[in-house]
Amino acid sequence: MWQDFKAFIMRGNVMDLAVAVVIGAAFGAIVKSLVDDIIMPPIGLALGHIDFSNLFVLLKEGTTPGPYPTPAQAKAAAAVTLNYGAFINTIIAFLIVALAVFVIVRMVSKLYAKPAPAAPNTKPCPRCTLPVPLAATRCPNCTSDIAA
Repeated sequence: MWQDFKAFIMRGNVMDLAVAVVIGAAFGAIVKSLVDDIIMPPIGLALGHIDFSNLFVLLKEGTTPGPYPTPAQAKAAAAVTLNYGAFINTIIAFLIVALAVFVIVRMVSKLYAKPAPAAPNTKPCPRCTLPVPLAATRCPNCTSDIAA
């Protein structure tokens, strides 16, 4: 049984999938940082100093009364919140990942695209059926005349 498991794990598809998952997780972390640290601050600044990660709606007060300036403080007070700002950040991160995957898929499909077949530059001789150039009027193999 151990040999079968080892053979299964060492197959190319499983190893490729494992590498893809690890790279995908690392790429997800990069995109999250891109959204949280690079994209959202200028958008928040343009919208009047809004930090999207701090946008939330208080559904129920916690053990200590509010107001709670951040979702982390509300969570520490055991308050129930609807964190729509974090959801907006997640949607933007998803859109960036989807765009990156789309670009990668397009590049790979162009790499694997089959080239158009080349136009034929020969024709068969009517007598010996060997290939002769299209412009030839006599077969170089059997010397028969080739009709235009």
